[in-house]
Amino acid sequence: MIQESEITMAQGRAVAPENIRGRIVAVANQKGGVGKTTTAINLGTALAAVGLKVLILDFDPQGNASTGLGIKHESRPPGSYGLIHGAALAETVRRTEIPNLDLVPSTVELAGAEYELAQIPRPQYLLQKAIRAGDGLDGGLPEDARVSYDYILIDCPPALGMLTVNALVAADSLLVPLQCEFFALEGLSQLLGIYERVRTSFNAVLQIQGVVLTMYDRRNNLSEQVAEDVRNHMGRKVYDTVIPRNVRVSEAPSFGRPVLLYDIHCAGAQAYAHLASEMLKREGIRLS
Repeated sequence: MIQESEITMAQGRAVAPENIRGRIVAVANQKGGVGKTTTAINLGTALAAVGLKVLILDFDPQGNASTGLGIKHESRPPGSYGLIHGAALAETVRRTEIPNLDLVPSTVELAGAEYELAQIPRPQYLLQKAIRAGDGLDGGLPEDARVSYDYILIDCPPALGMLTVNALVAADSLLVPLQCEFFALEGLSQLLGIYERVRTSFNAVLQIQGVVLTMYDRRNNLSEQVAEDVRNHMGRKVYDTVIPRNVRVSEAPSFGRPVLLYDIHCAGAQAYAHLASEMLKREGIRLS
């Protein structure tokens, strides 16, 4: 088991106020290979390192977040698929080697969920209902995810299908990892279109948490131009922290570890630590 002291977070310790506890953040981008899962697991690790209780919900059929956190395939069921089909939250949660960080893994059955969800009434609300099953709204005990965790990060699939819609309906906010490449704004506009439709039709409280620029290469003029275009388009919604291209970030998943554990001193790990600090500062959570 990793000890908290092994993640050297100079920022200090955090305590989430009551109005922040149980905050659900959907980490989404319909384009693959943009650092979505890497952002989910490393942001979650950084938040856990400052003392916040974090749950990552792997809602991507590829299961990369589960692999990146070292959860073996045989120990994953019932997973997030089971969760949206009635399994109790406690049955689906797996402890990771990182203190304060739990995971609901993905299983292969999730790959068929898009078709299954299209066959049932009100499919958009399955994940929301599963997460809030014990919050007292349906007479349940307050033992659900929103009570047990400060942050719940949903790692969405790289598609704008029913799984991603479920995540957005369940979430309080949307975090968009955006690769610094030519078609970045085009993909962002498509995602924001779905965001507006979900907000209008299913989840009026949904907000944009922010946009985080990933795979940034200071030696590449295109990265600088994309960053400037995104900031001009989205303003302060874009985080000041950028995630650089970094070989250690790419290596870490093959070892079943977040880069913050694999190599805390590399540029990628430090960037995710700064991203967590910036996010908490924006939400008014102070580090002691």
